[in-house]
Amino acid sequence: MSNHPDYQWLLNTASGEHWRRIGTGRRAGVAVPLFSLFSKNSIGLGEIPDITLLIDWCRLTGLSLLQLLPLNDTGFSFTPYDAQSSFALDPMYLSLERLLGVNQAALQPGLARLRAAFPTGNQRVNYGVKQAKLTVLRQAFDQDPAENNRQFIAFKKKNRFWLEAYAAFKVGKARHAKKAWWEWSDDLKHPTPEARQSLRHGKPREYAFEEWLQWQLCEQFREVKKYAEDQGVLLMGDLPFLVSRDSADVWGNQDYFKLDLAAGAPPDMYFADGQKWGMPPYRWEALAANDYNYLREKLAYAENFYDLYRIDHFVGIFRIWTLPLASAENARQGAFDPPDEAEWEAHGARLLDVMLASTHMLPCAEDLGTVPPCSYRVIDKYGIVGTDIQRWQRDWNQSYDFTPPENYRPNAIAMISTHDMLDLRGWWAHEIGSIDEQVFRHKCQDRGLDADHLVAALFEKIPVGRLRWRPDLRNLDEFRRQLNRPDEQIGDFLNLFRETIDEKRKFWNYLGAKGTPPLEFTPRVGEKTLEKIGQTVSIFTIQLLQDWLAGDSVYAKRDATDCRINTPGTVSDRNWSIVIPVSLEVLPDLAANAVIRRVLKNSGRT
Repeated sequence: MSNHPDYQWLLNTASGEHWRRIGTGRRAGVAVPLFSLFSKNSIGLGEIPDITLLIDWCRLTGLSLLQLLPLNDTGFSFTPYDAQSSFALDPMYLSLERLLGVNQAALQPGLARLRAAFPTGNQRVNYGVKQAKLTVLRQAFDQDPAENNRQFIAFKKKNRFWLEAYAAFKVGKARHAKKAWWEWSDDLKHPTPEARQSLRHGKPREYAFEEWLQWQLCEQFREVKKYAEDQGVLLMGDLPFLVSRDSADVWGNQDYFKLDLAAGAPPDMYFADGQKWGMPPYRWEALAANDYNYLREKLAYAENFYDLYRIDHFVGIFRIWTLPLASAENARQGAFDPPDEAEWEAHGARLLDVMLASTHMLPCAEDLGTVPPCSYRVIDKYGIVGTDIQRWQRDWNQSYDFTPPENYRPNAIAMISTHDMLDLRGWWAHEIGSIDEQVFRHKCQDRGLDADHLVAALFEKIPVGRLRWRPDLRNLDEFRRQLNRPDEQIGDFLNLFRETIDEKRKFWNYLGAKGTPPLEFTPRVGEKTLEKIGQTVSIFTIQLLQDWLAGDSVYAKRDATDCRINTPGTVSDRNWSIVIPVSLEVLPDLAANAVIRRVLKNSGRT
């Protein structure tokens, strides 16, 4: 596109000062979890200094945004969006060779053993590296606990709000064999000042070690932030809106949370039963009574590392889907909190006012799922960016065609896929032109239809729990005959058919490609998809690293379903463990780089 919209209007919104800091030019970026990266210096998984190599690749290709998935301390569950702290970073990301005030010569034998035990370059992360690293880190701390280091002392003083509770929580975890805090001894379940002091003074070395780890992490990450600034690359953090029930945040601030409820998501076309996440919803009146100090402090600390931040589950600032903690996993019978929809818009706007006043970072909204209308109004009014996913941007009311680039939201991040979805290769191979089997079976059950008969009569079964229409089933009337119900009773079934029956052909036409779409994914599909997402009027486009590299030969040998970062609603060692096929040192040599540079130049995003 030669004519791009004028984004200057963003400067006159509530977030105008935040836009002035980063500018209103068109940008493109990459999204990646740090654990997926590795370099010749990494031990077991990507480490904080490795981010500088990815920044170099961004400069080489013309990308100027780098979005990192959450880096908070996950304990030993390794689920980034369910961390033990929304402040503290995970010590597994520390580079042991960049520790401050440590005798590196004394560490070398331990480092050599670690490298041999946890080599990089495997297809999945071996998270056993965390405990092994912590053992060596403790040895380093015992050499020089930094008790008189002025920087360390200043760090502890500046971050007292969250650091003291976090360190006490980690000591309590260790004392209780890593059990959840509500299973601790009665005197520590509800941490009075005296209880916290008992954890601090009862295990002073362990307590100080946790503080020391966070100081080292902060220093390493601040160096990366400075490097990114020098290279003109903006860093985007990912700050989950909700926090883990078993976290230092909840343990230390129990009055801020409704502990008898669990948050989740209502049923939709992708999750027929809804989702029950388990995180406790906020007790907003308690937060407001303390001027939202918890939220303000969280953003102030994140500003050490990021220029922008993604608010995961942005619609939660308006209302959260909740259900009783003791209920079954099925979340279909939940309710919104607040219950009165008339309150939602003012409630969300009030929280955004606090966020904008608390940090110079620009907030970005992950406004996906079941989105209330007030969300779109607030996003426009406040001048923040939402998220537009290419495969979901369609005329859902009539033609089901894909949305032209000029009809995307200007204040949005245009994306091909997210960490919770199949990437472009996986979508093309297994999801496009198909429907979710569980959704279809639930609809049959609600109508008293024989799901087994209809699945056999109408579909081909494919991997990842999907159903693809039989190749010879092209006629809506035949579909009606199989269901044998009046249209007014099966309108949602008819919509499913219309949405998906020609989806691959529609997408191929949307790309401006000629002929019949290829059955298998090809580099041409990848390049044309990148071109089209780059052409959108959205001020930002951010793609997963595997989508930028989808057409490169490095991914040709990887199964398309095996590159997914996470499958929501599942617990599996395949979640949050995928590793890219090549080291960061090899990225600059890939053939895909020329394609990326061309796409960015033609879309005005360099």
